Amino acid sequence: MEKQAAIPVSLPRDNPTQSYWQDPPDEIANLCSTESLPGKVDVVIIGSGITGAAIAWNLLQNDPKRDIVMLEARQACSGATGRNGGHTKAASYRSFIHNMQEHGAEMASKIARLELANIRAMHSFAREHAIPCDSHPCDTVDVVYDAAQWELDMLALKAMRDAMPGDDASLYTTHTPEEVRQKFYCGKGGEEGIRGGISYEAGSISAYKFVVGLLEMCLERRLNLQTNTPALELQRSDTGGWEVETERGSIVANKLVLATNGYTAHLAKRFQGVIVPLRGHITAQRPGQNMPRDGLPVSYSFVYKNGYEYMIPRPRGSRFEGDIIIGGGVVAAPDDGIEEYGTTDDTVLNGAISGYLHQSLPRYFGDNWGEDDPKGRILNEWTGIMGYSADGYPFVGEMPGETDMWVSCSFQGHGMVTCWMCAKALVAMMEERDDEGLRGWFPDAFRISEDRLRLTFKGGHLFRDEDIGSR
Repeated sequence: MEKQAAIPVSLPRDNPTQSYWQDPPDEIANLCSTESLPGKVDVVIIGSGITGAAIAWNLLQNDPKRDIVMLEARQACSGATGRNGGHTKAASYRSFIHNMQEHGAEMASKIARLELANIRAMHSFAREHAIPCDSHPCDTVDVVYDAAQWELDMLALKAMRDAMPGDDASLYTTHTPEEVRQKFYCGKGGEEGIRGGISYEAGSISAYKFVVGLLEMCLERRLNLQTNTPALELQRSDTGGWEVETERGSIVANKLVLATNGYTAHLAKRFQGVIVPLRGHITAQRPGQNMPRDGLPVSYSFVYKNGYEYMIPRPRGSRFEGDIIIGGGVVAAPDDGIEEYGTTDDTVLNGAISGYLHQSLPRYFGDNWGEDDPKGRILNEWTGIMGYSADGYPFVGEMPGETDMWVSCSFQGHGMVTCWMCAKALVAMMEERDDEGLRGWFPDAFRISEDRLRLTFKGGHLFRDEDIGSR
């Protein structure tokens, strides 16, 4: 893993695989709000995914007169957010014991509450502002195939209930193997070694359409969006603030925000080997002919020893109604997928992972899958680049020793249940509202620090079911 973590992080690659969500791209995909870059502004945000867009929104809500430029290396929202599985799913119990061992029950509970609050806040925002993004709050089920994992999961559920009795974040329902087969259509003719199931509150959403809608709202408030304008270098300005060099010239900002996730180390070298890219694989598939005609009512994770897949059925009334999104499977690659770490190449697929995902759905649903759709099973497949830290937490706050450089990045493939609230917290810090109110809900474990920057990435925390498809 040390070798993979040392691979120099690049800019986002040209001509990435075509994401299902971005076909076709939105009309703002290649927008440059102004023909040339302004010389100096209040804030430059690098990155136009959910983190960058949410930070811009919060800044503009609090001060509509702010001059904000957003730089994006490729098309708008073309990174991890526009390439994920569309899952708003926390699976907080899967990391709860680890969090409790590292930081205590209070911090573990705070993280779990933040994740649920993030899910609810995103769907609420989409509904309140009528963003056409297929927002679909629903339950999810984790189908567990490993006996040791099932025992650990039961201990984790008990730990959560003991730490947060009656709290919504600790509400889970367990299911017997037979209930999983009957209620969730798994097993029977396929992978039958089910140990049990765990269901809880989650949801699905087109993250691309959500962010496009949010960016459009920011543009109405005078956000200056500059797509296809990669930031090449950062340096201190002679007049104060930060100078950001691009191929189209330089721009000076009083405050600089890195919303660059897995690509952060390309610009901020201290993150090399600290935030490590990981390439995720996702497919869109047509359902088999025996699957329920009205669609599946929940989303899924299929959890086995050392790995998992996640699966999201597209809801009724959505553009892709009935399609099934399934991703993950990194351990299907040689050497448990080690070559997927450290790479920023989302222009290609890993053949081993691709082939494994192609066969996953009939394996999990067995007789309930049936014959493939006459048009074929595979609709599309693509890759995206995530960012992982040594301790499994995001980095949020002001860069130590670098005044007015702010970061919110490294979301562990778990961004759809953390990015929104992390953006809210970062803006509070930027506006000098880092008070007891913020500390009451935002976990200190997420804050950037010198100690965390010194940690060595080993990858041992990657399979706590932090959903690669949520991003």
